[in-house]
Amino acid sequence: MPNTVQIVVDGKTLTYPLVEGTEGERGVDISKLRAESGLITLDQGYGNTGSCQSAITYIDGDKGILRYRGIPIEEFGKNADFIEVSWLLIFGRLPKKDELLRFRSRLTANAHLHEAMKHTFEGFPITAPPMAITSAMINTLGCFHPEFFSLKDEEVLEEAAARLISKIRTIAAFTYRRVNGLPYVYANPKLRYCANLLHMMFSMPYDDLVVDQEIETAMNLIFILHADHEQNCSTSTVRMVGSSKANLFASCAAGVCALWGPLHGGANVEVLEMLEQIHSGGLTAEKYIEIAKQKASGVRLMGFGHRVYKNYDPRAKMLQSVCEKLLKKLKVKDPLLDIARKLEELALKDQYFIDRKLYPNVDFYSGIIMRAIGIPTNMFTVMFAIGRLPGWIAHWKEQHDDPTSKIARPRQIYVGPVNKHYVPTEQR
Repeated sequence: MPNTVQIVVDGKTLTYPLVEGTEGERGVDISKLRAESGLITLDQGYGNTGSCQSAITYIDGDKGILRYRGIPIEEFGKNADFIEVSWLLIFGRLPKKDELLRFRSRLTANAHLHEAMKHTFEGFPITAPPMAITSAMINTLGCFHPEFFSLKDEEVLEEAAARLISKIRTIAAFTYRRVNGLPYVYANPKLRYCANLLHMMFSMPYDDLVVDQEIETAMNLIFILHADHEQNCSTSTVRMVGSSKANLFASCAAGVCALWGPLHGGANVEVLEMLEQIHSGGLTAEKYIEIAKQKASGVRLMGFGHRVYKNYDPRAKMLQSVCEKLLKKLKVKDPLLDIARKLEELALKDQYFIDRKLYPNVDFYSGIIMRAIGIPTNMFTVMFAIGRLPGWIAHWKEQHDDPTSKIARPRQIYVGPVNKHYVPTEQR
């Protein structure tokens, strides 16, 4: 039979349809497998399991392809900005001029937090991890805007999305100010999205930061390149939580918690930690490269290679040129950045890394750029969350718009004790 797969179980042949995506990806629809055979599939980490059909992002890791709504990521490098890309991801098309102006106006109008939320910030110790504060404050934001717990049409969703995308920037800036004991700085309605974030983070009362255009451009590109990446851990978490019909705030707060993990959003932090170890250990970049090539050493060259991309990470190519221009213009004297640039130079011409396709990835360059700008390492993942938020909103919307969507409820293979009995306390 065409476009089907047959599975033989205990002598019984079961037939399941093949599902093919628009880019030629194929999968087997086994949604009736358990009902017809009593079997389930076991796929730890879901590396071979498709949890949904999605029209948002396409990745071909072998060819180094990343597309948002069918548009190659490279086409967003020169002209697009983060807000335009956010609209594209959420609503499925590039916005018309009046739609983009309206969305920008909503972002500007919603940049401020309710004044009562400042008291919530003050309840956190200054040692609190910024990602913990960010997640908690997104949930808190929902308490101040319960009218968005139910999003019945696209206009209401647009307003809710604008509030989240605008206010996460303010939450991030206030988090930075809180953990550093600095006075809060309010949004400036005359500034664009990225410039406003940096203004709220680094200005002081009566001494506004003037954001350099190169820096604003670099942050804009970082956010665009992180805006979505298919069914990664945090996006899958947003969809998992959202499948229960949890509201958008709760679902995105859960996404922040998933992103917090060092195996997900902490990759660019690991790059800086590696550079600090090299510097503090008195190693040269050449020596570290040689150690990393020795399998028995257990040392990895962080920021090189990618789990998905078996070729060059297309996002890294775009950030590389921006990174070069920015470092040249800022003339930052930083031994860690010097080490990073030397590692890049050595690895790109070392046959060991070339043969294994271990090229610098997006985390390598984003970490370098953010350090050069002055963003502390403990805020890197918060910046990642700002960039990824539009993608989370897009996936939450796509799932809620799908009439066939069901609550996510994975199965398991039980491997625990059998036929045990309760023993009263006095008999133990």
